[in-house]
Amino acid sequence: MMLTASMRLLPARIWRSPLQVKTPGFFRPTPRAFSTQCPLPQLPVPPLRHTLERYLLALQPLVTPEELEQTRQMVRDFSKPRGIGPKLQDRLEKRSKRTENWLTDWWIQSAYLTCRLPLAVHSNPAVVLPKQDYNDWKGQLRFAAKLIAGVLDFKCKLDSQSLATEYSRANPLCMDLYAKILSSCRIPGPKHDTLINYGSTRSPPTHVTVVRNFQFFHLDVYNSDGSPLTVDQIHMQLQRIRNFSWKTDKEPLGVLTSDHRNTWGQAYNTLMKDKLNRESVRAIQQSIFTVCLDSPVLKISEEKYTSRMAAQMLHGGGSYSNSGNRWFDKALQFIVGEDGSCGVIYEQSCGEGPPIVAILDHVLDYCKDPDTVRAPMIPLPLPKKLYFYITPEIKWDIEHAKQNLDILVNDLDISCFTYRNFGKDFPKKHGISPDSFVQMALQLAYFRMYKELCSACETVSLRNFHLGRTDVVRSSSTDSLEFVESMDNEKIEANQKVAALRRAIDCHSAYTDMALKGLAIDRHLLGLKLQAIEEGLSVPEIFMDTSFAVATHWRLSTGQVSARADCVMCFGPMEPDGYGVWYNPLEDHINFSVSAFNCCEETNAEWFSKSLETALSDLHSLVLGATGQTS
Repeated sequence: MMLTASMRLLPARIWRSPLQVKTPGFFRPTPRAFSTQCPLPQLPVPPLRHTLERYLLALQPLVTPEELEQTRQMVRDFSKPRGIGPKLQDRLEKRSKRTENWLTDWWIQSAYLTCRLPLAVHSNPAVVLPKQDYNDWKGQLRFAAKLIAGVLDFKCKLDSQSLATEYSRANPLCMDLYAKILSSCRIPGPKHDTLINYGSTRSPPTHVTVVRNFQFFHLDVYNSDGSPLTVDQIHMQLQRIRNFSWKTDKEPLGVLTSDHRNTWGQAYNTLMKDKLNRESVRAIQQSIFTVCLDSPVLKISEEKYTSRMAAQMLHGGGSYSNSGNRWFDKALQFIVGEDGSCGVIYEQSCGEGPPIVAILDHVLDYCKDPDTVRAPMIPLPLPKKLYFYITPEIKWDIEHAKQNLDILVNDLDISCFTYRNFGKDFPKKHGISPDSFVQMALQLAYFRMYKELCSACETVSLRNFHLGRTDVVRSSSTDSLEFVESMDNEKIEANQKVAALRRAIDCHSAYTDMALKGLAIDRHLLGLKLQAIEEGLSVPEIFMDTSFAVATHWRLSTGQVSARADCVMCFGPMEPDGYGVWYNPLEDHINFSVSAFNCCEETNAEWFSKSLETALSDLHSLVLGATGQTS
């Protein structure tokens, strides 16, 4: 496996792929986490001609004819038999033969570990769970205890290799991410970060981190015989933590992790000079996961509740709210509020949305079951409070991080809503892909607001390949442009609009199928570019082109994460002038989150939400009208 120079200098426990045994065209995972894991195909390198042709098609609705012709010439030059394109393609195919997955390590480095934007809002997604049936600290601690026990139950299945392999479209999915989500942490650096999975060490962690009132605690969650603590035992320990943390700590150290990565990397080096700080920070980093016991937030209307909670999950509400209860570098943080709010925030270099919601579904199912195991009468050691030595320099770093975080908190514009006129059952009933149906509604909503299409992407999983992560489906196409232009044109008959909708949906569904086969264009283009950089070559002109900048400026970044729970995932926009939209389609309704930045006068999350609701209703009416139905 090819590693960057920085990765080669790191200890052996640093992020790495498991050893594999290669068979022709497949990688057979060495038995480690899932004894029933089937052999998975290797991620293919798409043919160069295929990617370049699809790239030109993707540009058609986005750039002018003059810009498109200029790019066509660049593509011709790039793909000449003796041009740089075929050479990079050949090197990429050779890389594929000598690595387990030609993309994943590059993707983790380029998309996450070398990205310098703050993790809060810009990188870490969050999930808002339904409000729980309690509104005081007693209910908070009881629910948190069951939640911790539920995650440990999931971990037990993971460790015992009894977690069933997941399938999508009858294909087994790579389960490798599950072991990396637990016991992992991102470590800041002045120029790039690293990722460590402590679960793969000789002595895996047996504790979780609990944070309350900006104070961090080390909580052992296993008995001396190796059995996990019962719900009652965990509850007793959480009560002790509450008794130890009556007052809010003066210095919200956790906000340091929300800062720009270069800034946090420098502050981290300062913090770690002291032995006490090193021990406390490493206890947080090495924990299985983190539980944030949040204070209640200001009550608002029921209509705005989910939007407020989404912001709380993404950033904690600011330096004077619950942001000091976060360690944004940690792979998995569960948030349990005193007011019944709850959710999770995770660090993306460790995992993706589907495995996260699978863990959540398991935990919520576990929490519904009545307690059946009584706590043994065994005295437990007190939870350990983690102390920090705050020098004047570190205090200044905290103040600086608080200011930056509060600016970010005020800049985030987020709107969550539930669309109740129909759910995923309606499009299915009419032979339409629910996901493609929602994507065309997003296209229509955007077009109505801005009178043009933009580069729009939808994240798609590549877990049907060994060590696969993600690629994107390009939702904007000439077919979707034709459809959105027809919708509000009174001269076009309804049956013609339906036909245009069907073509746009078929185009999106075909691209999705192509992406699931590992043949989408964006990660391939990234690989060609990174291959040139790795060889010390000049970045090819095709990647310096105006059209490429337009094509990769994702003003509409979207994703679907389906969960059994009535929850919604949320994240910040990928561009300052863009939107981030996630949705969870359930049988009879769809949960949406829409984010934007207040600093951009052209975007507004609530306006886009209203436009999207109208677009969904219009598509609903259009399809019903075509079938002669009224509901």
